[in-house]
Amino acid sequence: MKVPSSAAKAVILGLLLVNFTSLCFGALEVGFYRGKCGVADVESIVRGVVIARFSSDPTIVAALLRMQFHDCFVNGCDASLLLDGPFSEKTAPPNFSVRGFDIIDQAKTAIENVCPGVVSCADIISLATRDAVFLSGGGRYEVQTGRRDGLVSLAANVDLPGPSISVTDAIAAFAKKGLTATDMVLLLGGHTVGITHCSLISDRLYNYQNTGGPDPDMDLALVSILRSTCPQNAAVDNAVALDQMSPLVVDNSFYKQLLMRRGILPIDQALALDSSTKFTVISLANGVKFPAGFGEAMVKLGAVEVLTGTQGEIRRTCAAINGP
Repeated sequence: MKVPSSAAKAVILGLLLVNFTSLCFGALEVGFYRGKCGVADVESIVRGVVIARFSSDPTIVAALLRMQFHDCFVNGCDASLLLDGPFSEKTAPPNFSVRGFDIIDQAKTAIENVCPGVVSCADIISLATRDAVFLSGGGRYEVQTGRRDGLVSLAANVDLPGPSISVTDAIAAFAKKGLTATDMVLLLGGHTVGITHCSLISDRLYNYQNTGGPDPDMDLALVSILRSTCPQNAAVDNAVALDQMSPLVVDNSFYKQLLMRRGILPIDQALALDSSTKFTVISLANGVKFPAGFGEAMVKLGAVEVLTGTQGEIRRTCAAINGP
């Protein structure tokens, strides 16, 4: 059970169809809420909220994928990222650009109106992300539910793998969460709908490792394209799609680009060069394994260090723990 430290008290007071029913992590299960909310269908309520947003903003897919990853990698999938507070996870620099909180809040409000005090914010994150992936062309995987919400959210706990991390260190970071190297390659495939900013890749374009030139592992045609988007010493930090072929579709084009040396982030391109991951990249780029594999990896991610049973709580609102 996660118990708030004294340092946390201020924050706390302020925080294709694929079926994975055979996969079970602890007390999580597919259809956990079935029969717990009368005739209300919890998953349909979440789906409706996501469909409405996706129709006007398909980039929300990348936002929700990032939210789930950033939440689960810090003290587990407990919606601690959603908590407000002066020192909460939201205040850590890697989370400044995380968005989509309003979607989770909207789904939570809709569910509370028909079924108060039953459905966790942590489960809503997983459900909403699954629905967004499907709407964007990915496989529809079954989400296990039964998580409870955490009571602690501290910026000091945020230690997420950075875009320049080595493959070896990335594998070690994922292993600490019970995820394999293959899981890592699949989950980084979420970059098929992600973006980065010029400031994070400018060294690859202009002065890689102080050589005065671009990263030799980047295709020169891509260097030219990206330099037009990211002029040297520009005042505006423009956005760059991590998948230059189909940036709004969850598919395997991300891996195809890595094989052509067209990966945007250093860690992405390194996946196709490192002996421990390159054969997985080749398999995903040249086959049809990505939709099912990505869904299975997302199920495993969603089970990282979850709170169940009497642990944590079911929040009334996602941005704050329950008061007295």
